[in-house]
Amino acid sequence: MRKLQIPSIALVLGLTLGLLSSGYVPLTHAQQKADRIVVPQDLASYRDVVKKVLPAVVYIESSGKASTRQAKRSGDDQLSPDDLPPEFRRFFEDMQKRRGDSDKSDRSDRMPRTFASGSGFIIDPKGIIVTNNHVVAGADSVEVTLKDGRKFTSKEITADPKTDVAVIKVKSSSPLPFVEIGDSDAMEIGDRVLAVGAPFGLQGSVTSGIVSGKGRVLGMSNDSIEDFIQTDAAINPGNSGGPLINLAGQVVGMSTAIKSQSGGFQGVGMCVPSNMLKDVAFQLAKDGTVKRGYLGISMQDLSPDLAQKLQVPNAHGVVVVQTLPNTPAAKAGLKEGDIVTTFNGKEIDDMRVLQRKVLSLPVGQAADLGVLRNGKPEHLKITMEQRPDDYGMVSMDRRRPKGNNSGKTDSVTIEKFGMDVSDATQALAEQLGYKDAKGVIVTNVDQDGLAASAGLARGIMIVEAERKPVESAQALKDILEKANLDEGVLLLVRVPRGPAQYVIIKSSDK
Repeated sequence: MRKLQIPSIALVLGLTLGLLSSGYVPLTHAQQKADRIVVPQDLASYRDVVKKVLPAVVYIESSGKASTRQAKRSGDDQLSPDDLPPEFRRFFEDMQKRRGDSDKSDRSDRMPRTFASGSGFIIDPKGIIVTNNHVVAGADSVEVTLKDGRKFTSKEITADPKTDVAVIKVKSSSPLPFVEIGDSDAMEIGDRVLAVGAPFGLQGSVTSGIVSGKGRVLGMSNDSIEDFIQTDAAINPGNSGGPLINLAGQVVGMSTAIKSQSGGFQGVGMCVPSNMLKDVAFQLAKDGTVKRGYLGISMQDLSPDLAQKLQVPNAHGVVVVQTLPNTPAAKAGLKEGDIVTTFNGKEIDDMRVLQRKVLSLPVGQAADLGVLRNGKPEHLKITMEQRPDDYGMVSMDRRRPKGNNSGKTDSVTIEKFGMDVSDATQALAEQLGYKDAKGVIVTNVDQDGLAASAGLARGIMIVEAERKPVESAQALKDILEKANLDEGVLLLVRVPRGPAQYVIIKSSDK
């Protein structure tokens, strides 16, 4: 016989009174509805934003003679796919096509022409269009197609390879639709964005995502200026030069590169931030070139250990590891070991922030640098000078030096650190690729030792130890053997044809 289990009224009443006496108050239906997350109606669709932006996004086809495009792309001041880490790709790679000119009547035209395609957007109704330099690099003409089908051909192309920004000017008998440039600094990780462009030639495509990261530096070339916004909005070959849009319909970035093993979308796209793009584009549109200031230093971000050794209380700032002669920094009195903490009163957190501050200042304008020198605050006045064209073009060759150590000097073993060092004679220094012999050379490193753990390797030159110049291998050994490994030993090191850098060797038990 089936028994029906029915709770008695007394039991239900008892449970209710018990919960009330314990402080539990059941939510009413109205209260439950009020606590639900409600998505605003205006965010349920991006249609209004897209309608506002899409007319100003263009499709670009550029063409030029093969030899011209190849020469310009392979030049020292150009960004080429060959310069990139293997997993990073410029969007134009898969969109490039090569075909012979169909007109065989003129021998000068028999040279194959190259064709590249990408995206862009209009920032001025008079016909100013922004795109990537790598979309138009080496082109002698471009064809621009608007969403409404209108086409314009132009040869007015200017570019800044260092930021991969280019400007195209077209002539129109009536004002063209345009997009507003927004503030990329106001964007935060998690903000929603739209990527607009022509992936695989599909003009007017829109994808959505979020800002996945800010301040990305990929090291695309020795002289590139990078401060990328990362997004997971789907971008593919052909999106290059297209805008990244916020929900107000403003441009906050320009699609430039993807991290991909396949060459297609894998969730990691890189965009030039609008604040960088705006300054460069306006200079290109006005003068056809970009004038930018510079400091003339090699610098390094502060790690907590490095901040402690250099007496920086809050670990904010950038340490100067080298001041180049006859540069604005040298003229202002900035010295190696100084910590730049503020720029015109604004706090400097890292190298990226300082670089942006410098690049945003017009040539000829003065700035106030707040620095810490030996733990004491100072202020320096620095005047921006135009950055030389060849500045920063020195190759950072960090490969292990070649050749044997003919004429080698006797090595000194520093057993506690697991390395051998020798006096840096002029002959040895030149053999390894150094211009001078100010320091000692690491000649051997125990791969299980403390020196190797700190990143030291054969061929590296040590020029300072604990903020004191290193005069000889024996002098370095004396300093290191007296050092407290728990606190760490501060070294200033150099590599052939590269900048100096601070390194801290600490006890492996710490």
